[in-house]
Amino acid sequence: MARHSVEQRAITAEAAHAAVAAAVAKAGELGIRINVAVTDASGVLAAFLRMPGAFLHSVDIAIDKAYTAAGFGFATGQWAGILRGDEALRLGMPVRPRNVVFGGGLPMREQGVLIGGIGVSGGSAEQDEICARAGLAALGLEAA
Repeated sequence: MARHSVEQRAITAEAAHAAVAAAVAKAGELGIRINVAVTDASGVLAAFLRMPGAFLHSVDIAIDKAYTAAGFGFATGQWAGILRGDEALRLGMPVRPRNVVFGGGLPMREQGVLIGGIGVSGGSAEQDEICARAGLAALGLEAA
C-alpha cells in the first residue's frame, strides 16, 4: 500500500521555552532589550518572550525572523548575499509579507533535520544574531 504522508519532527515546547530564555539572558549580558520567538519547522509560533521595554514593533519582526528562517532553512542574514546576485529576487523577496531579509533569524536543526526557527529583534542585526545563537547553544544546536 502506498503511503500518502510523511513523518515530521518538531521542536518541543520545553526546548522552545529554553531557547527563548537563553536568548533573553544573552540580551541581558549585552545590555539590550529584545523580543524573541521560536517557531516549529512550519513557521508556527511555539514560544515567545518579550523583555520589558523592548521595542513594540520588534514583536512582529522577531516572529517573522523565526518564520523566515524556518521557512527557508537558512539564516535571515544570508539574504543580503542572495539578493545581491539576482535583480528579480532583490525586487520581490523584501516585499513578501513576513519575509525578513536582515540578520537575527536562524534555523534550528537537530542532527541535520529542520525542527524550527528562532528570531530575535531589538538590538542591531549582529546583536540579534548573537542572542539567537545563544538560544541554539542552550539546546546544544549549532547554526548552520
